Amino acid sequence: MTETASATASPPTDGEPLLSARQVTMRFGGLLAVDRVDFDVYPGEIMGLIGPNGAGKTTFFNCLTGLYKPTSGRVVFNGAVLPPKPGKVVRAGVARTFQNIRLFANMTALENVMVGRYCRTSSGPLTSIVRGPKFRREEGETRERAAELLDFVGLPETSEGLARNLPYGDQRRLEIARALATDPKLLLLDEPTAGMNPQETRQAEELIFKIRDRGLAVITIEHDMRFIFNLCDRVLCLVQGRPLVLGTPEEVQSDPRVIEAYIGTGAESQRTLDSDPEGDVDA
Repeated sequence: MTETASATASPPTDGEPLLSARQVTMRFGGLLAVDRVDFDVYPGEIMGLIGPNGAGKTTFFNCLTGLYKPTSGRVVFNGAVLPPKPGKVVRAGVARTFQNIRLFANMTALENVMVGRYCRTSSGPLTSIVRGPKFRREEGETRERAAELLDFVGLPETSEGLARNLPYGDQRRLEIARALATDPKLLLLDEPTAGMNPQETRQAEELIFKIRDRGLAVITIEHDMRFIFNLCDRVLCLVQGRPLVLGTPEEVQSDPRVIEAYIGTGAESQRTLDSDPEGDVDA
């Protein structure tokens, strides 16, 4: 990676939020998965979302990105209510990755990123079939932009290799490159370091800082507490679909309710988090 990543001070949170969720609730029959969540993300902010398994984190992500239509509440992005349609959410400027890698395994790395870019092209079916000048121009621009993004995430030499042959950590970065190809203002990452070794985790942290330094806001779900507290400006802890604590990493890390509900059940778990320079607390 050629650019310098940096952890800068928290962005101002006294202006207009880029994304604002108000009283977002999601029910599945009798199951209340997300319960009246209020959530703001500001331009240039890295926001963390934590909570034990089953806390509603991914369900909340799905409400933000149009995969689910909330039972009640609303999500406003860049001043407009987001429709519950993933394609329109992406075109509005919100992109995401998934907990389980969802690449096109038999396509090259470059082709995977190009797929993400097509939401920003205007060639219709007829133009694509005929392959006229407009199609060729947009295809060339798409290929060039995809190559730039592969270089940005640290994968320039893998562009012509099949996605299925990439190491696990590189597949994660390829997913991020594909999401960035949609030109988002807000990037949502669902457990971006799951299954990574410590070196890959550090590389993921550097990459997220680089993304933030380009002006994007980022929301990330993670179980790696050391990663999330080193990375984020603010952190929201969900428990049973409800907001438990929202604050700076220091505030959330030291809150007794978080220690009891998520990190552990007593002082021993907190000492482990504070003192082990290489260990992660995986809840």
